[in-house]
Order: sequence, then structure tokens, then C-alpha cells
Amino acid sequence: MRLEDACRSRCLVVGSGIAGLQFALLAADDRPVRIVTKKDSKESNTNYAQGGIAAVLSPLDDFELHVQDTLIAGDGLCHESVVRRMVEAGPRLIERLLAAGADFQREDRQQGSAFNLGREGGHSRRRILHSKDLTGRMLETTLLERCQEHPEITIDEDHLGVDLIHGHEAGLTGEHADRVVGCWVLDRRNQTRCPYLSDVVVLATGGCGKVYSYTSNPDIATGDGLAMAYRAGARLANLEFVQFHPTCLFHPEAKSFLISEAVRGEGAHLINRRGERFMSRYHPAEELAPRDSVARGIDSELKLSGDPNVFLDLQHLERKKVEARFPHLVSTCRLFGIDLAGEPVPVVPAAHYMCGGIAVDEHGRASLPGLYVVGEAAFTGVHGANRLASNSLLEAVYLAEAVAEAIPDEPRAVSEAGMGRPPLDPFARQGDAPEPMILEHDWNAVRRVMWDYVGIVRDRVRLDVALSRLRTIRATVEETFANRVVVPELVELRNIGLLAELIVLCARARRESRGLHYDLDHPGKLDGPPADTIIARDLPAAGEIAWCETDPEETPS
Repeated sequence: MRLEDACRSRCLVVGSGIAGLQFALLAADDRPVRIVTKKDSKESNTNYAQGGIAAVLSPLDDFELHVQDTLIAGDGLCHESVVRRMVEAGPRLIERLLAAGADFQREDRQQGSAFNLGREGGHSRRRILHSKDLTGRMLETTLLERCQEHPEITIDEDHLGVDLIHGHEAGLTGEHADRVVGCWVLDRRNQTRCPYLSDVVVLATGGCGKVYSYTSNPDIATGDGLAMAYRAGARLANLEFVQFHPTCLFHPEAKSFLISEAVRGEGAHLINRRGERFMSRYHPAEELAPRDSVARGIDSELKLSGDPNVFLDLQHLERKKVEARFPHLVSTCRLFGIDLAGEPVPVVPAAHYMCGGIAVDEHGRASLPGLYVVGEAAFTGVHGANRLASNSLLEAVYLAEAVAEAIPDEPRAVSEAGMGRPPLDPFARQGDAPEPMILEHDWNAVRRVMWDYVGIVRDRVRLDVALSRLRTIRATVEETFANRVVVPELVELRNIGLLAELIVLCARARRESRGLHYDLDHPGKLDGPPADTIIARDLPAAGEIAWCETDPEETPS
């Protein structure tokens, strides 16, 4: 491959959720931006976000209440300074979205606000802006249209990021040798590959919900950015904190369909098969408890009863209000023969959100120079051990702004320093393409192991079994990747296998129960100040926590 065949840009964004799109819009006023996204540009976790975006906009609310609600939900692990900056930026960030064309529900005279504000679990006030129950889709559509109109933004759809490129791989020396200067990208449509070289790389690849058998995430959520960053040497943090949404629709034909937490915020009850409300046994806030408590309450109820699901009951609420507030939920449930307002709706917990991610500073910088991260792929410390509902979209636009403000100071390592050689093509394979049946088998095996052994409730025996089985699967996958033609399904399988192992290693390192990580062998919290779990290829142990010893194991390659 000739160097001139590489795709060059001043700024490369991998992913097209709200964080990546908002960053691109802000950054494009200063430099050209290229976005690569592995499927249709509208396909992202943002597009599935029903609830809304949290911000202090009511005279009955204030910043301190929002901060404290976030800290309480985060169970001692939130980075308070970052939380405060994000919360205080909330009204300004909402104004920026409105200026871009965002259309939130208006007027709430009872709350004295210009917006119809919802309330979700863990919030002490109504502060959730929403667009009925399709907030994520509205924001995604709005920002995508602005990006498509912008003359300095280019979007390449159906392009899958595979591995990051360091400067020394492209012939750079000196201070630029260890920089991230691009990403190998696989065109899903024709199976061609190309090095995308750039002065700055911004990962906006979302989470890794598809690591689990049951998830509210779309099929694209395979942890690609986290896996690429780890393989490149970046530090990741708090991967043990996987948020399980309490209420995913339980139906054989429903795929990853979430029943928004806003439904409970509007008064829906959780009941068991006998029609009894049960959350009072698990938390004084009952259905409005933080998500981790509600998910564990449902998990406990199911284990006690042996039932496959519990139910959300809205029958005591006024039908017209339910249909007006949740039109998308009503119509989708109707497709499956369920009357949301008129009968109990079967639900189960499902993997929903990764509170950990690639560790970044207050400007979104990862531990590798030239690499930034926004959105769910980033670990900022905002969410701690458990994300407060509707803070994720707020964090996404907050971090997008912080990164856009930081990148003008980055050197032009690619556009001005010059390359000595093109990076070596890691996809020049001699073997045949892997068999689809084998890929599907390994994919299902990884997800089943994670669901059975690394779910809502964990213990040491389950984690050890999971680690052993995952390492066996990963060895086969890595061998296939090294000796077969690379196809998108193999790339994604390689990533979820790695992320699954990293989640287990972080869970084994944290010998306490905190937030979303509940360990039957260590049901209490450790004494002393809480600390984050840090994992990276260059660390001497698989997981590092400030206040406990770690297992003397090598980190995965």
C-alpha cells in the first residue's frame, strides 16, 4: 500500500452517537472532521435512549440537589469535581442543543418550567427533558442533520474501526512516535481496508452491551473502541460496573426493547406473578430506587419464585396520559399483542450501560497522546459505581464540548510532520474466511458465559469459571484472527471476547460490593476511601485497586 492511499484528516471520529456528532459539529468550525461509523449513521445507543437528558431547569430544583442525587447513585465512586462541572454546565448545554434544533416537550406550569420535566429513579426532583419517549432518536436525528449539512464534516458509513495506529507504525519518530495517529478501518460493504490517518483520533464508539445475552443495546454495541484502546496500551477503568436496566420487555419476538425508567417515574408499579408489589422488600424508595437496587430486587424475586419475569403495571394510571406520554412504547407493545396501559407488561433486567470505560481526564484525553474519548466509551468518573438515570446524554454533550475545546492545542503530527512509510497492513491474510457457524457459536458462548456467571449478582467461584471459559474461547478467536481473512463478524467477536475477560478481571479485583457490582463473597464495603479499578496492558497485575492486593496474573494481550 502506498502512503498516499491512506485516508488523511485533521480530526477522525470513530462512531456516530450524540457524543461523536456533537463533538464533530463543534470541532468542524476549526478544522475538517471525518466520521467513520460501522453501520448506518443513525444506528447507535443514543437512538435507543427513551428517557431523556437531565438538567436543572426548574425553580424548584438546584445544582446541589442534582449533584447529590448523582453522588448517592454512584455509591461513593463518583469524581465529585467532574460531576459538579457537568451539572453546572447543564443549562448551557441544553441551550446549545436547542440552538441546533432539538425539540423537547414544552411547558410544565406545575413545575414553573418552560419544559415538561420528567422524573426517574434516583432523582429528587423533576429534571428530565424528553421528546415524549423518543428523546435519543430526536437528538440523533437533529445532530446528524446538522452534520450532514456542514461543509467540513464527512461521514463514511458501514466502516468498522479495527485497531489504532501508533506514530512509529507510520514512520514517525521522536515525540510523535508513540502518538495515536489513526485507525485501521474495514469497509463492511466490500471488505476492503484502509488506514485512516489523523492528527487527532476521537473514539465515540459506545458501550459493550452485546457482551451479554440479554441487553437493551443494539447489535453495534460490541465494545470496539474499548478493545482497540486496550490493545493500543490505553488505560481502562471500572469495567466491573455494568448497569442492568431493570425493565426490558420479556417477549420471544422482542429484541432488546427497553421499557423506559420514565414509566416508573410516572407511577408504574412492579408486581410479581401473584400481582403483589415487592420492591418495598428491597429498597425504601420502591420503584423509584436507583437502577442497581431495582435490578437486584427483580433478580432476587425471580430466584425466589423461579418465574422467568416480573411485570410492570400501569393499569391504575389514566390511559390517555399513558398514551400521550409514551406513544412509542404503547405502539411497540401493541405490535407484540400487549396493551401497555391495560395489562401487566412482562419485563426482565438486561445489560444496559457501561459505567466504566477508557480512562480520560477532564478534557477527554486518554492515557495515549493523540487519543480522545467521548460518550459511553469514556470513563470520566461522573457515574461512579452506578449511573443516575438520564445523566448519560448530559455527560455525552458535556464531554464533547470539553474535547472540542482541547484539540486546537494538539500538534499536526499527520498533516504537517509527514510520514516516513505507510503502516503495515495487519489484514493481509492467506487463509480462508472463517466459517459463519463457528463465529456464531463462539459469539453465543461468550455472551452466555457472561450472563450466567458475571451478571447482576456475582461470586468468586462464578468469576473463576467465567475467566477459564472465556480464555479458552479467546485463544481460539485470536488464532482465527491471525490466520484467517478478517471479516466484520470476526472483528466484533474478537472485541467482545476481550471485553468479557477484562470485565471479569476487574470484577475479581474488587473484593467488595458497591453500586452495580454485588459480590456474594464480599457483601460489604471495604474500609477507607473508595478507589477506581484500573486495567491496562502495561500494568503488573490484571486489575489495580488502591486499597487491595491484586491477583498476580498477566493481563490479556
